[in-house]
Amino acid sequence: MRLDKFLANSGIGTRKEVKEILKKKKISVNGIFVKDGKIHIDEKKDVIKYENEVISYKPFVYIMMNKPAGVISATEDSHHKTVIDLLNNKYRTYDVFPVGRLDIDTEGLILLTNDGILSHNLLSPKKHVDKKYYVKIAKPLSENDVKTLENGIKLGENFVTKKAKIEVISKDSHENGNNQVYITISEGKFHQVKRMFKAVNNEVLYLKRITMGNLLLDQNLKLGEYRELTEEELDKLKF
Repeated sequence: MRLDKFLANSGIGTRKEVKEILKKKKISVNGIFVKDGKIHIDEKKDVIKYENEVISYKPFVYIMMNKPAGVISATEDSHHKTVIDLLNNKYRTYDVFPVGRLDIDTEGLILLTNDGILSHNLLSPKKHVDKKYYVKIAKPLSENDVKTLENGIKLGENFVTKKAKIEVISKDSHENGNNQVYITISEGKFHQVKRMFKAVNNEVLYLKRITMGNLLLDQNLKLGEYRELTEEELDKLKF
């Protein structure tokens, strides 16, 4: 691996910043100061230091975020703030991206990473990764509504949802008569949850994703906050 790429991927700085750091002789490889970022190093064997501190190479990062409404699940956008915009400079050299998407007005769990293989596995229809949402809807569901949603519902000409799971939290909510439910689905079609409830003549008033696979949203994360996954959490996501 090229030294400049190693340094950028280790969070030392952008490629431009790394170039300046190298010029100032702040990087050593096996005890020798190096100014040329084009040289190749062995990230597993060579000892790379920045200002005499050993750099521990970390090729991938995995970030759990509690996405707020008004922020889009994209890497860049000219009109709206993105989930990437919420990250601090520590992660800007890793080229992370959101795994899947949440609608702009949907809150909750979203995973950010630069690990393409993990992202593919979590999003692949063949893997059937469950996503659980907390939903506030305009009116209580009837038993028939629940059965319809759980057994699969036709959305559009060529799409029938897979079996879902509905958990009714309260049929007698005091919040303007709104009902509250959890819905678990294994797909992620455009506006799918909203469209499913619309198909049973209901309306989603609030939507928040709380799980993705075995990963549970950290309740200590406030809207817009994030943290890296623990090793235990990451192990739960791997196939």
